[in-house]
Amino acid sequence: MDCGRYAIKRVLGEQVVVQAVVFAEGHDRVFARLLYRQAGQEGWQRAAMEAMGNDRWEGSFVVEALGYYEYTVEGWVDRFGTWQEALEKKYDAGQAVGVELTMGAALLGEAAARVGGEAAKELAQWAEALVGTKDENEAVAAALSEEVGAWMREHADEEAMTRYGRRLRVWVDRALAGFSTWYELFPRSCGRGAGKHGTLQDVAAELERVAQMGFDVLYLPPIHPIGRTNRKGRNNVVKAGAEDPGSPWAIGGPEGGHKAIHPALGTVEDFRELVKRTRGYGLEVAMDLAFQCTPDHPYVQEHPEWFRWRPDGTVQYAENPPKKYEDILPINFETEDWRALWEELKSVVVYWLGQGVRIFRVDNPHTKPFAFWEWLIEEVRREHPEVMFLAEAFTRPTVMAMLAKVGFTQSYTYFTWRNTAYELRQYMEELTGTGLAEYFRPNFWPNTPDILPQYLQYGGRAAFVVRLVLAGTLSSNYGIYGPAFERCEDRAVEGKEEYLDSDKYEIKDWSAGERPDISAVVERVNRARRENAALQRTNNVVFCECENEMLLAYCKVTEDLSNIVMVVVNLDSHHRQVGWMRTPLEHLALEAHQPYLAQDVLSGDRYLWQGEWNYVELDPATMPAHVMVLRRRLRREMDFDYFM
Repeated sequence: MDCGRYAIKRVLGEQVVVQAVVFAEGHDRVFARLLYRQAGQEGWQRAAMEAMGNDRWEGSFVVEALGYYEYTVEGWVDRFGTWQEALEKKYDAGQAVGVELTMGAALLGEAAARVGGEAAKELAQWAEALVGTKDENEAVAAALSEEVGAWMREHADEEAMTRYGRRLRVWVDRALAGFSTWYELFPRSCGRGAGKHGTLQDVAAELERVAQMGFDVLYLPPIHPIGRTNRKGRNNVVKAGAEDPGSPWAIGGPEGGHKAIHPALGTVEDFRELVKRTRGYGLEVAMDLAFQCTPDHPYVQEHPEWFRWRPDGTVQYAENPPKKYEDILPINFETEDWRALWEELKSVVVYWLGQGVRIFRVDNPHTKPFAFWEWLIEEVRREHPEVMFLAEAFTRPTVMAMLAKVGFTQSYTYFTWRNTAYELRQYMEELTGTGLAEYFRPNFWPNTPDILPQYLQYGGRAAFVVRLVLAGTLSSNYGIYGPAFERCEDRAVEGKEEYLDSDKYEIKDWSAGERPDISAVVERVNRARRENAALQRTNNVVFCECENEMLLAYCKVTEDLSNIVMVVVNLDSHHRQVGWMRTPLEHLALEAHQPYLAQDVLSGDRYLWQGEWNYVELDPATMPAHVMVLRRRLRREMDFDYFM
């Protein structure tokens, strides 16, 4: 990737498959091997590479520890293998091969002298087998055996090898980086009663419910003190009322900055207890990392040089026209005091590591220098390779890709705005079928506190189920802005993709009012993800032909074909859609003449399918999607219990 400038990514236990073009002038046989090791180790581990034809070779290794691995490729002219080929041709042609056998014995003798020890004895015995027997047929059989060829490749002359000039790298994350399910909520909206400010202890009371739905990451927006200057009111109005709590992303006040907790939420001790209790439910806390300040932040008084000031003496507020963020001051990363700034921001991360946080969702990383993120992430991982960073960057594709290259573990994506079958197929093919698959880990979010897409505004309950199923089955990492999504909240600011009466600017009481509730469907989707290994990867998606473009069908399968999941989604959240879809039998090792069972984990229904083309009918009034586990063969004929 970029000529080895950046590392590709894997999680523990995954395979790294390496291909190389290895060739030499002339007709001599060449050979190649893969070298790999954990960074910092002295010696290399070696793996043979297999010839794929046309000078291409392939080898692989499995990553078994967190942190960096290094790998490269060696190639050499295989003198012994070339000799074997020539010997075989002459022997098959009925020509005398006595001289050739003597030459082969000499090659074996040279190798024995070079390596010494027990290997030398073994090679000497092979040399004797070539010239020490009167039966030429036996000698040729020994000379052409794969065993002697393997010995010679194992003990090839390393001084005659050519090594690729770069040490390429792999960064290895823990398993959660490759398969995670995120739930976002605002702690201040967890209070009991209308308008009551929630606390971290109230968040702890939500843990059992979140865990029961099948989530493993609890993401909290900023929990720091909120500034008073230019505080935003309800629905992002410029002037706040006396009781308006402001936006959590407007960080910093007299109570402290990025290392402080909003007094109404509780104390650092409360936070540590929350982290501890979260782990008890099989969850982890993800913390928001938003490097921006209010005018009331201590940094503004202590380090005015870290901010950009205008000619009239006022500070440059953050803005993204036509949006204005008068309550936020962007940090000036071009300050001459940048070294001290970088170290201070690193200390923020280190502080929360000390409180037990190991996952950070980073707000707007694309507005800060790539060099800063590369340095910060590398510094943190040196001591804590288990730490994960999610990049919240809805921006240009090249910038999003660059953030992934410099070290971000996962990335927000354009999934939020991909609605048609064509758009979804094209986007998934981009994410999984190009070089992005080696380093860009997508995390699909149907909604966020900032974004209520039009599809959800006008699609009703079924639209939320559709986007849930798509996010949870297309990507191995996905998340929801929880209470709003569960309750199918679709009220938007007129003409915008923003929530009306948003959590961002007020304390919400999600128990109030009559709204749909799809938490049971969320639980079923997450259970399917946990129970089916095929859904725990992103890059194994295969799209299926459908006669109806309102139906999107795709399957996911494990490498050993032990788990096959077929998903069919009605993208029209208002109308029943029907059609015929083609099951890719050749990809799934299914036989056209043999029936196979499709069990829907959402509805519990079972279908007996056979052949390539099968009929599908999905009514959004009941359930707009199938998530079906396919069983490749029946247990035995007349096994009626199997269908019950």
